[in-house]
Amino acid sequence: MKIRIDKWLWHARFFKTRTLASKVVQAGHVRLNGLHVSKRSTDVAPGDVVTFPQGKIVRVIKVIAPGERRGPAPEAQGLYEDLDPPKPRSEDPVPKNPRFEGRGRPTKKDRRALDLNKDTPLE
Repeated sequence: MKIRIDKWLWHARFFKTRTLASKVVQAGHVRLNGLHVSKRSTDVAPGDVVTFPQGKIVRVIKVIAPGERRGPAPEAQGLYEDLDPPKPRSEDPVPKNPRFEGRGRPTKKDRRALDLNKDTPLE
């Protein structure tokens, strides 16, 4: 059994809406078995390998089942096999602010040090 690629990506819960899945396919960002796909009506079948960007990572997915509906997440995970599982995220996803070295905003302590340097006469 075959199903449209945009519909399958939506059923498998890779995209929140079918419209988003269609836009990614139409933009040519999806590959089916190594070939670029730009038509959302392209059919996928069990055994096909789908490669597409999702956020900052590229997903490589093997289709196991076509899916009949957009069900809950555990049901959707049964539709595919992740050939390249995502790397674990770093413990602190938000980068820390750099110390004030002429860039960024100084901390209160840095500000006090700058103010003290201003009051001293130049040599």
